[in-house]
Amino acid sequence: MVSPKILQFLKDIKENNNREWFHDNKAYYEEYKKEYSKLIQEFLDEMIPLDDSLRHLEVKNCSFRIARDIRFSKDKTPYKTHAGIWLSGGTKNTNLPGYYIHIEEGKSFIGGGVWWPDNADLKKIRKEIAYFTEDLEGVLNDKNFKKEFGDFERNESNSLKTSPKDYEKDHPAIDYLKLKSFTAGQNLDDKILSDKDFVKKISQKLIALKPLNEFLTRALTTED
Repeated sequence: MVSPKILQFLKDIKENNNREWFHDNKAYYEEYKKEYSKLIQEFLDEMIPLDDSLRHLEVKNCSFRIARDIRFSKDKTPYKTHAGIWLSGGTKNTNLPGYYIHIEEGKSFIGGGVWWPDNADLKKIRKEIAYFTEDLEGVLNDKNFKKEFGDFERNESNSLKTSPKDYEKDHPAIDYLKLKSFTAGQNLDDKILSDKDFVKKISQKLIALKPLNEFLTRALTTED
């Protein structure tokens, strides 16, 4: 389960999202961090046996700072009001796919894949999709993937209206080639956060993303 201390702190920081309150509650924050780190370790213990590419990870590789980067944001509140966990076989300076857990009452979700790759990586992924369309379709049509995630996430912002450069509009994989971000996700009901088997159940859902992550990793790491 997600520790009540994590959920309560996230509620409190949402209601008191200012530096004065945060500095006055440093000890409270340290308790939160301890529970946050413990939850990450539980996910590592559960996921590493299921996906060997994660074996090098430590808690520090999977956590996020609570301070928000507000330099280019209209929202100037200084702190995040959710807890995020990122498990990826990549290193700090790579954009390899992975698994993501987002904890925020009323807004929790899980997902994975590659989120908004840069132009160089986008070209690599599109090339892999174009050459190995059947492989991707096999991944997306897998019964476990279908059950948990359905398909890639699609919206107006992450998909081109026309075919991308170098690809014909009638390419058999055109719906995938139009994508600019390659992720799949599932919203979580709040009640699962208090389930004693939360980590195990979420890990079983996440591992359905492993074939997709492997396909995307192959795209990003295979030399031309």
